[in-house]
Amino acid sequence: MGSGKDSGKGADWRTYARYAALTDEELARQCEVQVFRAKGPGGQGVNTTDSAVRMVHVPTGIAVTSRESRSQHQNRRTCLEKLKRIFERRAKPPKHRIKTKVPRAVRERRLSDKRHRSERKRLRRNVSWE
Repeated sequence: MGSGKDSGKGADWRTYARYAALTDEELARQCEVQVFRAKGPGGQGVNTTDSAVRMVHVPTGIAVTSRESRSQHQNRRTCLEKLKRIFERRAKPPKHRIKTKVPRAVRERRLSDKRHRSERKRLRRNVSWE
């Protein structure tokens, strides 16, 4: 998987859902594409061609890299797929949290413990002899 750097521009899940719904062409227009020479195994086929692709989605700052294939076009397609997967993952709305109510017995026990503790502290005070 490529790097998933995010500039933290505060996009919420709805924004990511809109980006996930874009076509590949629309998404590619919003990206800066950098082409560079891939490193690693593969011999001459990798070393002589600028086939690795890095795409930065400008509105969000998310960057993905692909160097899996010897074909630059295939790597561009892979980058777009990776961006789409990131957008789909971030497009899920947050789960609704249901507050739990403190049971009456627990609340009463807590208050009685507080009363008991305050009474002990009150009895510990200095006694005035006047």
